Amino acid sequence: MRVAIIGCGCSGMASIKCCIDEGLEPVCFEKTSDVGGLWNYREDIASTELGCVFKSTVINTSKEVMSFSDFPCPKEFPNYMHNTLVNKYLKMYAERFDLVKYVKFNTSITAVQKTEDFASSGQWNVTIKDEKTGKVREEIFDAVMVCTGHHAKPHLPRFPGMDNFKGKIIHTHYYRKPFGYENKRIVVIGIGNSGVDASVELGRFASQVLFLSTRRGSWVLTRLTHYGVPRDLKRNRFISSFPLWLRNRLMENSCDYVFDHKAFGLKPAHRALSAHPTVNDELPIRITSGSVIIKPNVKRFTETGIEFEDGSFEDKIDVVVLATGYDIAFPFLYESFAKVEGNKISLYKHIFYPDMEKPTLAVIGLLQPWGAANPVVEIQCRWVTRVFNGKVKLPDRETMWRAIKRKQASVNKRYVQTQRHTIQEDYIGYMDEVAVEIGVKPNFFRMFWRDPKFWYTNVMGVHLPYQYRLEGPGTWKGAREAIETVWERVHAPTQTRKVPSEDPEVAMKYVVLALFVSVLAFIFYM
Repeated sequence: MRVAIIGCGCSGMASIKCCIDEGLEPVCFEKTSDVGGLWNYREDIASTELGCVFKSTVINTSKEVMSFSDFPCPKEFPNYMHNTLVNKYLKMYAERFDLVKYVKFNTSITAVQKTEDFASSGQWNVTIKDEKTGKVREEIFDAVMVCTGHHAKPHLPRFPGMDNFKGKIIHTHYYRKPFGYENKRIVVIGIGNSGVDASVELGRFASQVLFLSTRRGSWVLTRLTHYGVPRDLKRNRFISSFPLWLRNRLMENSCDYVFDHKAFGLKPAHRALSAHPTVNDELPIRITSGSVIIKPNVKRFTETGIEFEDGSFEDKIDVVVLATGYDIAFPFLYESFAKVEGNKISLYKHIFYPDMEKPTLAVIGLLQPWGAANPVVEIQCRWVTRVFNGKVKLPDRETMWRAIKRKQASVNKRYVQTQRHTIQEDYIGYMDEVAVEIGVKPNFFRMFWRDPKFWYTNVMGVHLPYQYRLEGPGTWKGAREAIETVWERVHAPTQTRKVPSEDPEVAMKYVVLALFVSVLAFIFYM
């Protein structure tokens, strides 16, 4: 069974590997000359079809939770990796499993259409273009995996007077580094991750101040929590089982513990888990130092400035940066289900279209999880390839449509109504949903009775992707060890200097002193 894979970022590489694991024949088409997708940094900004990180981008998820389930990041890698190391990890993954030989580089896909006998064959006619020669050809494939992501078509909002503005307007899609923006008066519109990253970086170079405009405000998470522990290493199955109101309260308290969102002009009206989080460590100090000033939504542009909805006006603006997200688009898909309305597309578990006669086309990575992307796209690929080879069956059409409508209703009820949240998913819940379809979700009831210590590690400890390699199809012998040694890999990159051990006698003196102070406090205040 020949499978066409479109794109060779993290989704494409996971697709290749899972096809191999399930005895399929993958052929991956990559428009550029290298693997890595979004993480393959390019100075070139000519193409609107290629997403790319900033030069300074550091990933927002720590290495242990962003690893593929059978390939942990090297222990010497930092917990939060610079984009160059993320790209290196992806290339190490490709080398470890010998994936590159299945990739056709400098090759794009211009059309994917059903064959005339699709109802019986499930095959696809794929139009392929050689980016170097311009030659076009067609090939027939038994299945297609779309791995182009959702960071290709910038969303460009319109504001009154925008066309008359004489300064420069740029979307973060085209932003790479701060050089060339020195001594400029800058407004950044949008407070998502890209908007805040651009703001804190440009704030060091802008003339006096940079204005960050936000419609609703945002809850801002820092990467590290108490004692320097990566925030996502505190996420586990136990906490995820709490009711939504309690998880909201815990997250909001955690955010305000770092800095008071109301005092900093950032507190939104919505709850913390009603919008995708913004992750940034520098924003509080940039606001405190005055290099970033928070402003409300833009009301209108003038030739030289911007008026905000609170009536304030900033003149002599040189640059406006639009950090306004992306529109979902699949320009090479001509099927009716690929039509996007309101940035919504109806797919069963964000992957399959229910009305296809044969489930031989899958969209990988078209979701926004509260967590790392790599494990999510990998588990999608593990499921999809088993559907392709017939080992797993999808539910009937009506069941899939009911599930889609329930999901859409749930999203509409919980999340702020923006185009960004149409593909939002809770990380652990979604991973478990797909794992059940494959048969790889651990049996925690059985684990509790047979191995209670390991049960505690998996339920009360860090939720790790290696859990989904413990049992069922595609088990990995190293999964248990990877789970049990996670903290060794977490501490390895920071323990680069031997710290002198504390004298036990000195430590005991502090204990005695603490007890003495406690007794005095009890006597005087009771």
